[in-house]
Amino acid sequence: MDNTCQKHDVYVAIADPTRRKIIRLLADAEELPLYQLTAQFQMGRTAVSKHLAILKEADLVTNRKFGRETRYRLNVAPLQEVKDWLSFYEKFWNEKAILLKNILEE
Repeated sequence: MDNTCQKHDVYVAIADPTRRKIIRLLADAEELPLYQLTAQFQMGRTAVSKHLAILKEADLVTNRKFGRETRYRLNVAPLQEVKDWLSFYEKFWNEKAILLKNILEE
């Protein structure tokens, strides 16, 4: 896979724990300015901005200018792809759990 594809890949975007925390923070708020997001991490503004850029490239985050600050908002639509992918494995493990239960009951 080349770098262009990876930049837009939702799985690459959510692979990092910092980005997952940003997603969680944005899910709990309508939108947040960069300074409020940065306050939640032990890293500088530039590092948080780089994580936000990756989330933006995967279309997980949108932003808008409000005066001098930039505010960020979560776009959950790309996460549907992850949910769909995980639902297959949820079904798989549920079937395995039922099979194991039946074996143990015998």
